[in-house]
Parts: sequence; C-alpha cells; structure tokens
Amino acid sequence: MAILKKTINHNDEWQLQEAKNRLSRVVDAARRGKPQTITLRGTPTVVVLSFDQYQELTLPRTPLSDFFRHSPLRDIELDLERNDDVGREVEL
Repeated sequence: MAILKKTINHNDEWQLQEAKNRLSRVVDAARRGKPQTITLRGTPTVVVLSFDQYQELTLPRTPLSDFFRHSPLRDIELDLERNDDVGREVEL
C-alpha cells in the first residue's frame, strides 16, 4: 500500500491555526485514509495519519536473511556458473 506516495491535494493541507480550529475534521480525514499535511509559515511541517497507516510505516521489516530462509523457493537449485562470453567489440 503506497500511503504517502500520492500527490497531496490542496484540500489535505492545513495551516497550523486552521488545523487547530478544525482538528476533528483533520482527524476524520486522516482516519478515512487521507494523510493531512499541516504547514507552519507555509512550509509542510507534519503529517497526520490514521493509526493503521502509522503502524504500517513503522512495523519492523523482515531481515533479508529471514525472507530467504522462509521463501518457498529456498530449495530450488540455481545455476550460478558464470558465462565466459566476453561480448562483442563495438565501434563508436
């Protein structure tokens, strides 16, 4: 799920004072899966996310070694022999 990769809509951006005055609206939008950006002096400063989105972003990642250890392809034999072909000479 690409949570923050979407372009932030202008409606999803709030000046700090406006966000304070309409906090319940900011939170409701974030709970519906629409991250809300709060700006300070015109600069994006913080993002309000739903708790589910926050957890998805902060969950520990599986180490690569565990990924390979539990892969359904772990018992497949790979041909790791290097090809001796040196390619062709090309005139530039």
